[in-house]
Amino acid sequence: MLLQHTVKPISYVKAHAADIIREIAVSLSPVIITQNGEATAVLQDIGEYERIQESLAMLKLLALGRKDLEAGLCKTVEAAFVGVRDKISQRRQV
Repeated sequence: MLLQHTVKPISYVKAHAADIIREIAVSLSPVIITQNGEATAVLQDIGEYERIQESLAMLKLLALGRKDLEAGLCKTVEAAFVGVRDKISQRRQV
């Protein structure tokens, strides 16, 4: 993706909004909107936005898992199953 093709001033976006939205839907490339010569916003396809949000959520979960692992807050699969079996046994005894 070449940024030179995706950077547009806000005046251009205002004048060509429908065309830009159609292009985004086809190319799935975001458009960087500038104001006074500085990048201020990004316009992107909703499907791409949702995929990015899902990816970020997954990365956050992985980071939290790694943090728990480093803190020693994880169990082995065997230990987890022993705990589950113990709880099942306790419920059957009641």
